[in-house]
Amino acid sequence: MSYQRDSGATAAPASEQPDPRRWKALAVCLLAGFITLLDVSIVNVALPSIRAGLTASAGAIQWVVAGYALAFGLLLVPAGRLGDARGRRLLFMTGLTLFAAASALCGFAQNPTWLVAARLMQGLAGGIVAPQVSALIQQLFRGAERGRAFGMYSAVIGVSTAVGPVLGGGIIALAGPGHGWRWIFFVNLPVCLVALVLAGRLLPGPTDATRPCARDLDPLGVVLLGLGVGLALLPLVQERQWEGAGKWLLTPAALLVLLLFAQWERVHARRAQPLVDLRLFRLRSYTLGSLLMLAYFAGFTSIFFVFTLYLQAGLGYSALEAGLSVTPFALGSALAAVFSGRLVTRYGRALVVGALLGVTGGLSLVVVAVSVADGEFVGLAVAAPLLLAGLGGGFVIAPNQTLTLASVPPEQGGSAAGVLQTGQRIGSAAGIAVTGSVFFAQLASTDQDWATAFRVSLSVSVGFVLAALLVALIDLRTRRPR
Repeated sequence: MSYQRDSGATAAPASEQPDPRRWKALAVCLLAGFITLLDVSIVNVALPSIRAGLTASAGAIQWVVAGYALAFGLLLVPAGRLGDARGRRLLFMTGLTLFAAASALCGFAQNPTWLVAARLMQGLAGGIVAPQVSALIQQLFRGAERGRAFGMYSAVIGVSTAVGPVLGGGIIALAGPGHGWRWIFFVNLPVCLVALVLAGRLLPGPTDATRPCARDLDPLGVVLLGLGVGLALLPLVQERQWEGAGKWLLTPAALLVLLLFAQWERVHARRAQPLVDLRLFRLRSYTLGSLLMLAYFAGFTSIFFVFTLYLQAGLGYSALEAGLSVTPFALGSALAAVFSGRLVTRYGRALVVGALLGVTGGLSLVVVAVSVADGEFVGLAVAAPLLLAGLGGGFVIAPNQTLTLASVPPEQGGSAAGVLQTGQRIGSAAGIAVTGSVFFAQLASTDQDWATAFRVSLSVSVGFVLAALLVALIDLRTRRPR
């Protein structure tokens, strides 16, 4: 989401007539949002094929997923501001063009380094597009219509998560395991082309309203944050490839860079808008809510990374069968999200606590199911536990965002939401790095015992969710009734 004040490019006079093409413009935004978010989940089922086709290391496979999430998150806030300053249609089309080019580069990749670099570019492009979608909805719709539009956007997010593994599995089944993974990226090209043509015709151009200055993009802040998180992830992702203890020297280096980032943000805030407004963390509810999201995204996104590897490489499932096996979580999450908005106003943080208990219980049952079920029936045995975990997950993300932003002053709302989403993506990247490292280390130490490696790594994911639950309990205890 972009950093913007209530009075600015998005605030229109009450008498202004709504854009007659707003619903068609929304369809274009949802199409672009769908394709960029789809690439978060669709790639998971292709990882075994990518690993075999490019002879990729475990570290490279982790970077294919984690690199996209990290790059996506780093540009959310600055790209939102640049859209405010230079026009959202221009940024939307620029990001979509870069996304299409990066998708083509991914499809033509000849080695792991090429693919990882293309995925980083693809993530940056997705991070440019995503905040323009939210900002355009803010700009085009008012009142109840805005709520309907954001509801449709939330539904698209849920659908992209649900259909990604199945669609990816179907494409690989049709195109073959050898080169089918390439078509997972190539399929983006016609969708991006259609969206670009329609965007040029239907999306509104720049307005004459006062807009934030482009110098507020804080490029040094982006570089420092990305470098700090990247240095922290490197020894985890490359744990098996880089021998010796020297790689762990990157950890204190990462802490130093992140301290420099925090200091820079304090200095930069005195004369311009920082990438992360550290004053937001003076609010207890915002700090705890942000920590909760960081831990939760580290937990639940890493599950599917190791699960699809276990099903395909360990049990011999096809990509389509693996995609169908992880679908119950996404379906449960999408179903619960429909009701989460009306329940959070009634139950508040207690709803999130109960939901996290459901996620923890469901994932714990997955560990049990994998322990007792025969290999070919694992997908069926974990369906109900994953559905339970998904139902819990659907009551976590949107309610937590509502509660986390409730105490934030309106003039800081855009920045607060952008920082929250950035933390989610960094959490995803960190969770994949940590869980993947444990998974591959356990696999090597147990002579390719895939079931044990999956159970141990899933326990790490459960640990992240438990950390989120602990934060939620602290917030519940300290939050005073309104």
